[in-house]
This record gives sequence, structure tokens and C-alpha cells, in this order.
Amino acid sequence: MTKAPVAGREFVGFLSLERLDRDLFRGWCHDGMPSRAFGGQVAAQALAAAGQTVPEGRAVHSLHGYFLRAGDSARPIEYAVERVRDGGSYLSRRVTARQEGDIVFTLSSSFKRPEETGDRQPAMPTTPDPWTFPDLYEIWAGNNPVDCEQADFCRVLDMRYVPDAAEPNTPGLTEQRLWIRSRAPLPDDPMLHSAALAYASDLFLAPAAVLSTERPRMLREKPASVFLTSLDHAVWYHRPFRADEWMLFAQRSPTAADGRGLAFADVWSRDGRLIAHVVQETVVRPARARRT
Repeated sequence: MTKAPVAGREFVGFLSLERLDRDLFRGWCHDGMPSRAFGGQVAAQALAAAGQTVPEGRAVHSLHGYFLRAGDSARPIEYAVERVRDGGSYLSRRVTARQEGDIVFTLSSSFKRPEETGDRQPAMPTTPDPWTFPDLYEIWAGNNPVDCEQADFCRVLDMRYVPDAAEPNTPGLTEQRLWIRSRAPLPDDPMLHSAALAYASDLFLAPAAVLSTERPRMLREKPASVFLTSLDHAVWYHRPFRADEWMLFAQRSPTAADGRGLAFADVWSRDGRLIAHVVQETVVRPARARRT
């Protein structure tokens, strides 16, 4: 595996953009599936583009994105930011991601000033510490070494999967948990940490919708029996956090029907703060029934 300091610089590079004009940016994405740009990185770069048009003192509190076409990892993506609204407390931005004129992704994001108000949240689910579980990549390399070697996010994220994390109390509900953090320390930039969480939030969430059918890609030896691809993705940020410290993604899926599955993630800091919620809808079809 890549040494930690190099991994930290590489992760920053994954989230960085070239500024082409006042509200126009360009970035490159690695594969999620062969020749298809990783959706979490596209969303993170779109958020980073929006963040570069926002003044200091405003933090992102939500993003909503739609994946419209598969991005090509062999070509750059251009991110055009529209400054929808600049209010006294809240600011809104819309980002359109294009490749050679085709729209591949759209993002709406909102930023706000911090406020001193009451604080309420449920208790974090009881989960063993991340280092009590084996490195997820060691399991993946044992099951499918070629697949693991080609996964770029392995170089920048530590991941631990919590086996048998939850026994659903509700029939039809599927659940899983995993710990994620940056492999190396990241700069003290809250916008960067928000983009890093957006990047990580796309991992394992779609597979949560089909846990009743098969285990996630990294944990199985057999080829996929189900085709998955993200349709839309949303993140709400609740409290300050660092993406280079362990985050627990407690994922669940309440429904799959009509060729679609819906999955949620509650994201917790290791000290028990509820830092974000994630929701994603994904295409769910038999692997041989893939269509555009």
C-alpha cells in the first residue's frame, strides 16, 4: 500500500481542481467501474468547485446531485458553477459537470454561517472500534487481487467492515456498517473535509440495497449477479468533523422495487457525534439486463 504522507497528498489531488475562469473548473476522475468515473469523486469535485465560489465563514450543510451519464475517466470533466443566491445567512450554488458538451452530473449545494442553537441527536449505535477488524483491502485482495489492485480509492482511504453489524428488527430492511478515514492527515480546511466525506459516502451505499441478494464486491469471490449504478445522491452535514479521523457509516436500505433501490447512511465520529446523513437511489437490475 502507498505510504501515508503520499496518500494524503494524493487524496488532496483527487479533490483538487484547475480554475479555468471565475466560475469554471476542470478536474480528472479515476475509475469506479472500468472506464467509468467514480461517482463519489465527481460529486466531491462538484462540491469543491461550488466551495471555491463561497466566501470564508460559510460551511456546506447540504448537497443534492443527479448522475445523468457515466463519466469517462480518460477525459477531464468541466464544472460550471452558477451563483444562485447569496443571502445573509445562506448561499446556494448550482454546478453542472460536462464532458465534451454532454452533462454527466448536476449538483445543488447550500452553505451557511454557523449558529449557536440547541443540540440534539440520538446515541451512536454500539460498534467495536475500527482497529478490532481486519483491513478491508486484505480481505478484498484475498478474494479478487486484480480488482483490488486497480481500485484507486484503496490508496487514499482506510476501511474496516463490521461483519454482522446489525440484525434488522424490521423484515425487509438490510443493514451494514463500516469505518472509513483518510489514510493520512489532511490540511485544516473544512471544505476539503466535507468534499472528502462526499467522496467516501458513495462507497458501499449502493450495495446496501442488495444485501439480501449478495455481499458487497470487496467481500465476495463470485462475479456480481446484480448491476448497480447511482441515480442520485444527497448529503446533509450536521456538525464539524475531520475526514482523517475514523467515521462510522451505518448504512441501511428499506426498499428495492421497480429496478431501483434506496439506501441511507448515518455518519458518526468515533466520539459519538452525528456528523452527516447520506441518501442514495440506485439502479438495481440483474447483471445481464444492463441497459443505458
